[in-house]
Amino acid sequence: MRMTRPLIAFALAGSLFASNAMAAPETYEIDPTHSFINFSISHLGFSFLQGRFNDISGSFVYDADNPRANSITVEVKTASIDSNHAERDKHLRGKDFLNVDKYPTATFKTTSFEPKGEDGVLTGDLTLHGVTKPITIDVTFVGAGKDPWGGYRRGYSGKTTIKRSDWGISYNLGPAAETMDLYFVVEGVRK
Repeated sequence: MRMTRPLIAFALAGSLFASNAMAAPETYEIDPTHSFINFSISHLGFSFLQGRFNDISGSFVYDADNPRANSITVEVKTASIDSNHAERDKHLRGKDFLNVDKYPTATFKTTSFEPKGEDGVLTGDLTLHGVTKPITIDVTFVGAGKDPWGGYRRGYSGKTTIKRSDWGISYNLGPAAETMDLYFVVEGVRK
């Protein structure tokens, strides 16, 4: 009897350790009211135009045991562009820029993730204006934990720079506006 109790205790401890060590990947649905895709582009070399997209959706996978398997899929309604000026937004939605009637969505899908602690470099395919090209995003872990409504949340920020003409958007805004900075804040609720 004495030998059995220590063996049972050891087996239980081992099974608990194994279940903690091999946590299943977690899937998070992007919370669109707490997630943002912002952009900044030179205005004729004199200042910067900044704006955002108001309609985003998607999900991401967090795998604590295999961070290289972390991934995200995002969809953006291009007509939701908001630069705080109605006439400019109308022009941005038109054929000179986003051509939202022809290309109503932009998407990003992960192809790889290189972890650096909780942060990392995310590589994936950005489809914009009917063109798909790879981009890399420097990702920073913001935080994770329980929310006041009984859910569990995880958040990240990220940034990258793209060249507009790579996606067929070449309307002349001057040489300083060839590139555009994109900033991301993504908060997800665990499913």
